[in-house]
Amino acid sequence: MTEWLADPLLVFAIAFAAVGLGFFGLGSAALRRRRPFRFASHLLLALLMLALGGLFATVSVSTQGYRALVREEVAFVVTTRPTGPQRFDAAFRFPDGREASYALAGDEFYVDAHILKWKPAANLVGLHTGYELGRVAGRYLDLADERGAARTVFELSRERPVSLFKLRRRFDLLAPLLDAEYGSATFVPAGEPARYEVRVSTTGLMVRRAPGNGPPGAI
Repeated sequence: MTEWLADPLLVFAIAFAAVGLGFFGLGSAALRRRRPFRFASHLLLALLMLALGGLFATVSVSTQGYRALVREEVAFVVTTRPTGPQRFDAAFRFPDGREASYALAGDEFYVDAHILKWKPAANLVGLHTGYELGRVAGRYLDLADERGAARTVFELSRERPVSLFKLRRRFDLLAPLLDAEYGSATFVPAGEPARYEVRVSTTGLMVRRAPGNGPPGAI
């Protein structure tokens, strides 16, 4: 319960829902007193408050998979190791200690992510630029290979009941709050053993060699 109350969006959702129920109560009382105009106005206000509460609750649920981003940070560290011609393993280690490994086909390691950037007005209710990792895949240098060779793609994001990207495309109501929504991708050669830091900032993804693994600098 404490975690729920720490989310400003859920607090707003609960507040609007409570006000909406209050207007429903007033509307019922007006109906019993045979005051149709007052009943209709209270009913409209109740529906409006409940709709706003539902909107805040939906946005809160749909942003649960996104990590808040206020500066450049490490999304994960990946170690690539060739296992054969145009084949390599990619071992992930995430900041929360979670690990994952994927067998990929291609000449390069590829990863993408979703970036959500909110307008200042949305920051006031706790919505800040956030990101969610999308997919990891192998990428070929030769276009013919890219079209005809084996494809290996794995999902990095977790299943959620509501997708904010889909909500934004479906409802224009979110347009005044959302400044930008875009995908970002990056890739690096995977022909030799290497370890990289995949970083994310408000401008997108980037890859840097992990400390102690070759010269520093973005790739």
